[in-house]
Amino acid sequence: MQNSHEKTVGIIKAGLIAAMYVVLTLSASGLAYGPIQFRLSETLNNLAVFNKRYIWAVTIGCVIANIWSSLGVADVIFGSLGSLMMTSLSYWLSKYAKTTTGKLMISVAVCTVSMWSVALELYLISRAPFWETYLTVAAGEFAVSVLGAAIIKVVSLRVDFKK
Repeated sequence: MQNSHEKTVGIIKAGLIAAMYVVLTLSASGLAYGPIQFRLSETLNNLAVFNKRYIWAVTIGCVIANIWSSLGVADVIFGSLGSLMMTSLSYWLSKYAKTTTGKLMISVAVCTVSMWSVALELYLISRAPFWETYLTVAAGEFAVSVLGAAIIKVVSLRVDFKK
């Protein structure tokens, strides 16, 4: 059972990650929305393999960041549900990996494949072609996920993300 101090620290950590997600998304908003995406904030998805608090942190950050999306409330709802789905799946599947590298590889794969949900949203709302959009969004997600995994792997040698 966690004491109140540990709970408070956990909430602060989640809040910081949510805020980082928003800042990273909005600082490069030209690349963060639409059929071609390179959303730097998605690097933070990899944290979900360490602790489920980061599932909520990334999802809340996505909700807030998607307020600025040209797709409006649809992106706030469906884009954020996509983040919740992929980080939850990464968390669950990573339990089967024994190493941090294995966990991060699972996260990269899950997040990249999960971009079908973004492609579907853009197809239904903006009439963007599904397969071309899936390929461009998945390629961007793969790039930022690999970058994030590398950074988080190095940082995890000094910082215990599990606590």
